[in-house]
Amino acid sequence: MDQRTTLHSLPQAPREFGFWLDGAWEGGRPLFERASPGHGVAVTLTPKCTVADLDAAVAAARRAFEDRGWAGLSGAERAAVLLRAAEILRRRRDEIAYWEVLENGKPIAQARGEIDHCIACFEVGAGAARLLHGDSFNSLGDGLFGMVLREPVGVVGLITPWNFPFLILCERVPFILASGCTMVVKPSEVTSATSLMLGEVLAEAGLPKGVYNVVTGSGRTIGQALTEHPDVDMLSFTGSTGVGRSVVHAAADSNFKKLGLELGGKNPIIVFADADLEDAADGAAFGISFNTGQCCVSSSRLIVDRRVAAEFEAILAAKMKRIVVGDPLDEATQVGAITTDAQNQTILSYIDKGKAEGAKVLTGGAAIELGRGSYIAPTLFSGVTPDMAIARDEIFGPVLSSFTFNTTDEAIRLANDTVYGLAASVWSKNIDTALTVSRRVRAGRFWVNCIMAGGPEMPLGGFKQSGWGREAGVYGVEEYTQVKSVHVEIGKRSHWIK
Repeated sequence: MDQRTTLHSLPQAPREFGFWLDGAWEGGRPLFERASPGHGVAVTLTPKCTVADLDAAVAAARRAFEDRGWAGLSGAERAAVLLRAAEILRRRRDEIAYWEVLENGKPIAQARGEIDHCIACFEVGAGAARLLHGDSFNSLGDGLFGMVLREPVGVVGLITPWNFPFLILCERVPFILASGCTMVVKPSEVTSATSLMLGEVLAEAGLPKGVYNVVTGSGRTIGQALTEHPDVDMLSFTGSTGVGRSVVHAAADSNFKKLGLELGGKNPIIVFADADLEDAADGAAFGISFNTGQCCVSSSRLIVDRRVAAEFEAILAAKMKRIVVGDPLDEATQVGAITTDAQNQTILSYIDKGKAEGAKVLTGGAAIELGRGSYIAPTLFSGVTPDMAIARDEIFGPVLSSFTFNTTDEAIRLANDTVYGLAASVWSKNIDTALTVSRRVRAGRFWVNCIMAGGPEMPLGGFKQSGWGREAGVYGVEEYTQVKSVHVEIGKRSHWIK
């Protein structure tokens, strides 16, 4: 931490970063100035890298992979590095959270909680590194033995978004490393600081040079070049479904690299009449307001039993009005600033569309003026119909649309009435209802009487247009491997040529 700053004040001058190449800082590039979305003052300076810089990073990752200095280690040896990284993150938790807040605008208390989750990701990744294994087939007869090997896929490109710069990074990096792969990371240009700081952490933990590289710059240049790069074996992309579609085309047009995609969501939260309505309302308020709704698994569609809809909406609106929106560096803040000006305008435009289409605002529905920064009040719309833009589009902000249903089948139909399938939640005290809904709603993550719960032991990913593949846990390590079948003949060959 810079001695001129504290955890609750702004830096006196923006912090300048290099980019992370082959285990060391590289500088000498033009710089991008990032202003804090919560305060409007410059906080970081990060390099505008070139495609040549990206090529150098990919080459470093390729050398590090081919020399077997990482891939050739035992799972136990890789696990030791990941555990040391977890300890260093624990020591630097407050510092990393501070810079995450300054670039992203999320509340400081939330950021610290996210770093705790990141530490857990490294610890789970360490365990997964030791547990990763193949298989054997002793069923091929006395003359043949079969083995299935899991081998690291190679050089991985990792493109991460601005909404959870460090958390999404750490839901992938430890598991990619556990598999034995090397990588090149391209963070969002507006939130690059903590991805760069992880390079220092991993180097101190003993990660060999070239295994982790970070190249900063725009998605249009660096991101596109990474996607198209012929020497990248796999690409992991987290972002919108629209951009994900272009990633698929670019990967196909280059080298048919393997893809992992976590894309958009329009996630339902289904509330039955027998639910604990106070609990469900708190879950719904949290689910749409966490990270200012800039969360791919935000519960943005409330589907509530018509018999209790009016009562539930009143409870929920009252709760949402009490959410503390304010300065991200204030410990009391629950909802911070909108991360970019463009996203702020997008959210406000959807609020205007909801009003114009006839939905009723029960709370929120406007920007909050705090003198500096961009803030939006958590917003609840009632009387929403499936044809409205706020019902169908991923808004990526604190805007919740409320629908009603009469039967379980209707609730399931409404929940599945979307091109997305990332996450869903159901609230009911009836186990039959909860299990029926959780099995029939098409989503990669599902919560029963909770929201955004769980840890890195469990896989993350979506159905339909919400993406391909799974991250985290043992599934997340396996995602970055390829399977090889090995056949071993035993004894004398039966000759084909007599």
